[in-house]
Amino acid sequence: MSLYEGKGAGGSGAQTVLITGASGGIGRALVRAYAAAGYQVAIHYHRDREGAEEALRLASGYGAPACCFQADISDAAQVRVMAAKVEAGLGEVACLVNNAGYSRQSLFTEISDEEWEHMFAVHVHGAFYCCKAVLPAMIRRKSGSIINISSMWGRAGASCEVHYSAAKAALEGMTKALAKELGPSGIRVNCVAPGVIDTAMNRELGVGILRGLAEDTALGRLGAPEDVAGLALYLSGREAAYITGQVVSVDGGYLF
Repeated sequence: MSLYEGKGAGGSGAQTVLITGASGGIGRALVRAYAAAGYQVAIHYHRDREGAEEALRLASGYGAPACCFQADISDAAQVRVMAAKVEAGLGEVACLVNNAGYSRQSLFTEISDEEWEHMFAVHVHGAFYCCKAVLPAMIRRKSGSIINISSMWGRAGASCEVHYSAAKAALEGMTKALAKELGPSGIRVNCVAPGVIDTAMNRELGVGILRGLAEDTALGRLGAPEDVAGLALYLSGREAAYITGQVVSVDGGYLF
């Protein structure tokens, strides 16, 4: 199936979810979960076109209308263009999942100004731009859900990942404040904080480190991308209609 932009079945009546960073391991699991639940899926990617096409195939396997949209979410103008294409192709966004992100290990004294700024540009500024792009329609409808994907390191802090931990902590603060502001408009904002998930990004840590992290987890294993996706989907749905402003961990009991 070829990659395409803005040519979905926006008139199908299903709700539309926009998932950023949908070409990665957790992103593809999110696409699968929301497609299986009957959502129309807007699949965002930055550079990983192949991963986005795989996510599109997964969504199509459930019969879900889906489109792929390329953008650098650290660029406000590109986000605005992407949001307009999503609305034109699949309709107004009912649920936004701010999943795009990356990690980088560096000693604090070796983090450059550019690395620090880029970490915040992707994780914090990107979520800010995406929220701004979809919120006018949500506020007008007085309904909507925003799910921010953080990390347990946003709560606990990680050695050699100060910039990553700080950016994720900022995303959690944004979640709580935005939930208070948007509550009167019927819009819920929650945050999912994964632990160590078995993804290609984390496999770069090496087998030994991952084994140690699994041993430090109460359940004694790494998490699966589907564990994160299942929680995000639940928080988006009617069953979680009275839940907002929360940072919910899915870390196998790594943190208590």
